Amino acid sequence: MRRVVVTGLGVVSPIGSTVGEFFDALVHGRSGIRRVPDDLRSSNADLVAGLVAFDASVYWQPHQSAHFDRATQFALVAARQALSDAGFAPSEDESFRTGVYWGTGLGGANAIEDSYRQLYAGNGRVRPTTVVLGMNNAAAGQISITHGLRGPIVNFSTACSSSATSIGEAFRAIRDGYAEAIVAGGSEALITAGNLRAWDAMQALAHADARDASRSCKPFSANRTGIVLGEGAAAVLLESEPSARRRNARIVAEVAGYGNAADAHGISKPDADGQVRAMRAALADAHVDATDVGYLNAHGTATQIGDVVETAAIKNAFGCASKTLAVSSTKALHGHLMGATGAVEFLAALCALDRGLIPPTAHLECADPACDLDYVANEARARSLDVVMSNSFGFGGMNAVLVARRYQ
Repeated sequence: MRRVVVTGLGVVSPIGSTVGEFFDALVHGRSGIRRVPDDLRSSNADLVAGLVAFDASVYWQPHQSAHFDRATQFALVAARQALSDAGFAPSEDESFRTGVYWGTGLGGANAIEDSYRQLYAGNGRVRPTTVVLGMNNAAAGQISITHGLRGPIVNFSTACSSSATSIGEAFRAIRDGYAEAIVAGGSEALITAGNLRAWDAMQALAHADARDASRSCKPFSANRTGIVLGEGAAAVLLESEPSARRRNARIVAEVAGYGNAADAHGISKPDADGQVRAMRAALADAHVDATDVGYLNAHGTATQIGDVVETAAIKNAFGCASKTLAVSSTKALHGHLMGATGAVEFLAALCALDRGLIPPTAHLECADPACDLDYVANEARARSLDVVMSNSFGFGGMNAVLVARRYQ
């Protein structure tokens, strides 16, 4: 089995659409959460979301961008950044060994919602491109087409763990010799009127903070009120170590382990057992001890049950090592990006590893007594790191955990 390394990073997020902007916002506590526009808000709800400031005309002419749903647009920009960051432009022969592994929860949600709007409230006609805009694998296909990547291509849809799963499975594919390089990650753009109302109907969304809407997402806090939806994308270029060394590429980190386990418990209610098994599997796959992990980017959704269950799972998986483990949830600043969240948060963990700076859990003024780990409250922490972990837990009990270590 071969070692697998990260050589390129890309991100589009509510707090920045370059890696530098994104991580700088994380460590300085700059939130991208705000009240949603009136046309997306139901009449009885004051809703907030992590919205991306995105101008498609910067990247494409109107006749080009019309062929991409917003989620695909995010994906293409993040993938382009990752490939550029890596300095990776495969030859024709190399393109057959370069793949795309992508994750998304809802795919082209904007295109689908627009089609229903036209069908039932418009002229009864829908766009001829609705199917190819809205299908879940559109982003993966467009990344492959744009960059001429002819290797293995797989699309994953495992709710909130979709993009973490895509990275983990890409890691395995390269390690086992099925590809030399893979663009892996995920994208999501589900901030639509229909989706917001559906989530609001579940009573899962956070209440807008009365003093400051940007502080509405409060993971592990005693006064947390729920999820804040977000949108965006993140991509990593994974390569086999021989491929990266042949190119004399800058190696950001080594992907060391991946764990995937099912709760088999409830469609929307998390269970600690599955999370524990996923974390332990990732540690075993990486051949590292729990005491080696210096930072864990938690799933940390700010729901009442989710934060307590994850806290218990971390304590179980790490044992005594949980007492000194630094844990944070960056969702406080960018929101829950659903299918893209695993990739975005793995990127945050990689930046922490690379720069020796742990992003905080923002807005954590008074922790829930049942959430009693070191959540790096409010202030970034400088710490030399050798191993980091990122948790992603999805509806349906779909748990994916990634471990990366400093490349040596």
